Amino acid sequence: MNRAYQEAYRKLGLNIAYYRRDRGLTQMQLAELLDVDRSHVSAVELAATAPSLDLIFRLCEVLQIAPKELFDFRG
Repeated sequence: MNRAYQEAYRKLGLNIAYYRRDRGLTQMQLAELLDVDRSHVSAVELAATAPSLDLIFRLCEVLQIAPKELFDFRG
């Protein structure tokens, strides 16, 4: 993960967590829907790791949002 983009990864993680909670999902439930480990969902939400494009697209399908919504960084 490129450190120059750390703030963008943090905001992306916050957006993922926001939409996950808005859908009433736990990290475990989202992980099961994405077929990944819960620790990976946590790491993405905490900006400890960068999500792949495949994961971004699966997240959007599961959360029923457009990719642009994940990248709409508010402040």
